[in-house]
Amino acid sequence: MEPVYGTVISLVRTGFRACGWRIEVQGAQHIPRAGPAVLASNHIGYLDFTFVGYGARARRRVVRFLAKQEIFDKRGVGWLMRKMRHIPVDRYGRAVEAFGAAVKSLKQGELVGMFPESTISRSFVPMAGKTGAVRMAMAADVPLIPCVVWGSQRLLTKGRRRNLQRGVAIVVAFGEPLAYQPDEEPVEVTKRLMARIADLLEAAQADYPQQPASDADRWWLPAHLGGTAPTVAEADALTARESAERRARRRAAAKQINNGGKAS
Repeated sequence: MEPVYGTVISLVRTGFRACGWRIEVQGAQHIPRAGPAVLASNHIGYLDFTFVGYGARARRRVVRFLAKQEIFDKRGVGWLMRKMRHIPVDRYGRAVEAFGAAVKSLKQGELVGMFPESTISRSFVPMAGKTGAVRMAMAADVPLIPCVVWGSQRLLTKGRRRNLQRGVAIVVAFGEPLAYQPDEEPVEVTKRLMARIADLLEAAQADYPQQPASDADRWWLPAHLGGTAPTVAEADALTARESAERRARRRAAAKQINNGGKAS
């Protein structure tokens, strides 16, 4: 185990125990004990990557996650991310560099983790996936393993205050590798991948051992399960609005730079 990664894992496990979270890992046998694979997960909370990584620990593996460049730019956190050999993604520029780095890691026998949706689903229902995970697996000719996390949205997710309450159940489930042909269209394989993720999530939700404590606590359930989370349509509208606002901020920043740093 690498020194920095091993230390971080020990600290995370200590934190999980201190919080009393009940973490159940299912299907870990689908992760190879050695050799490369892409782990493709749903995305419902900011701590998802820690739980997917925790699940891989059952096979004595570490995961190199693709994460947005902004995290690597943070003091302290960025140093840790680089030491753990995670992969930065410039979402607004040189994404091809992240793709190349991920494929290189795979060809070196690593597990690479990513979230095909590329953002947290506010509806807690899997959104349409982007093709990056599939294209990486195809480029390196490695297994493509679907996985899901359920329960993490209760702790820390987009648009909600942090809630690190004790005793929350977290389910991490890995499915069988998704079969694909080398000449298949990545878009079609991605559709099958997201369908498999949706099936795994449905099973995790059906067996989830906890229910909302009150009507006010139903926010973490999807609307189709009787919860008060945004519907898929409402969540899509929120995501589209946020994307438009980010683009506007980037244009304004670029314009200011072109004007020599002077506000217009």
